[in-house]
Amino acid sequence: MNELERLINGNREYLAAKTPSGNVSPEIREFTSKNGQAPYAVIITCSDSRVIPEAIFSAGIGELFVIRSAGFTLDDAALGSIEYAVEHLGVKLVVVMGHTQCGAVETALKHEHVSGKLGAIIREISCAIKSETDPYLAVKLNVRNSCEVIENAKVPAKIVGAIYHIDSGSVEFLNG
Repeated sequence: MNELERLINGNREYLAAKTPSGNVSPEIREFTSKNGQAPYAVIITCSDSRVIPEAIFSAGIGELFVIRSAGFTLDDAALGSIEYAVEHLGVKLVVVMGHTQCGAVETALKHEHVSGKLGAIIREISCAIKSETDPYLAVKLNVRNSCEVIENAKVPAKIVGAIYHIDSGSVEFLNG
């Protein structure tokens, strides 16, 4: 089973589970403490507290390398983190996962002036979504933009976009 199939199966498991199923046992903590991490995928996603990649993909300790920022935007630190996971940990799959009901995307859709560091995030999202007015399509455009940023950084991994549906818990993979 490849890395993408593993995520798809993990999301199916999550949708059917009443409790999280990722391995967070004392044994896996001890194992990863002694042997290091070996994540099979990088997940770039939003800081939204309703988006929990390890739960969404039924993953445990050491399985996912997760990078979070509001609006799942990418800066040099995030790109450097992706490079670290790919070059030093051997990860072959990078997933940019946006989500429905994203507050940062909704703020960009309103075309309101936002100052400070948050303003930089909203401006980046606004550039990605351009004149789009539909929230779902705006999230999709923002995902595609972040995928392009990673591709342009020449990260040697498979890059896949996805959208997590807050209401159902399902993940829609956009390519791959």
